[in-house]
Amino acid sequence: MAQRRSKKKRPLREEYMLREQLKIEDEAFDDRTVMRLGDLFTHGIISKIHFLTARGKEADVYLADPGDKVEEELVAVKVFRIETSDFDNRMVYIIGDPRFSKIKHNIYSVVNEWCKKEYGNLKIAQQAGVNAPKPYMFSGNVLAMEFIGSNGVPASMLKDVRLDNPGEILASILSSIKKLYKAGLVHADMSEYNVLVKDGKPFLIDFGQAVVLRHPNAMQFLERDVHNILNYFYKEYGISYNYEKAINEIVQSQEQGA
Repeated sequence: MAQRRSKKKRPLREEYMLREQLKIEDEAFDDRTVMRLGDLFTHGIISKIHFLTARGKEADVYLADPGDKVEEELVAVKVFRIETSDFDNRMVYIIGDPRFSKIKHNIYSVVNEWCKKEYGNLKIAQQAGVNAPKPYMFSGNVLAMEFIGSNGVPASMLKDVRLDNPGEILASILSSIKKLYKAGLVHADMSEYNVLVKDGKPFLIDFGQAVVLRHPNAMQFLERDVHNILNYFYKEYGISYNYEKAINEIVQSQEQGA
């Protein structure tokens, strides 16, 4: 369960030290984000932020040292941008999801709900036994999760790796999609960009757009996910996998509880 930000005012010295710590690569954080990042320090999730490891369309990811509540060696801190974000095209993944039926239509609420949504989806993935980042905590527009990589270097995207065992990797990805579906979730943005490869295993990432099966477009998103991943392995490795068979196996696993 995510920790909520305390309303108690943070001491001036602690806030000063936090602001000094957040002067990373000349990156300026707004006051809201500074407070949200402060929550991660306060709750023992992180102890120090290092550097930017990835920059996306809606968020940046930073590498951090863990706090006393995290056992792993490193933490990935995902900061969703507010002022420069355009989340209008993302509303299709929120509207229709019964978990977020009362969202306010302003940029702060949308960004915060998106962060909350990714945290919740990662929890489902973790409980389903899917290879994905373990979520630690979210606060507003900031999400802390497991760092997928080695020695501070992020694992490579599927698109940037030449696999020695593409058939096994494809089977593992399809298995993960099946586990998610059985747990009541569809990733909804599956591609070679949202799969990392570490130690010969695929890890699914970027769960913000994932939807529950009750979402009206869940089946459409599932079909797109499967098409995207099968198409990639066919183009890159010449692996042919029957699309209808893949969809049926996924859907039937949920219906039969297999």
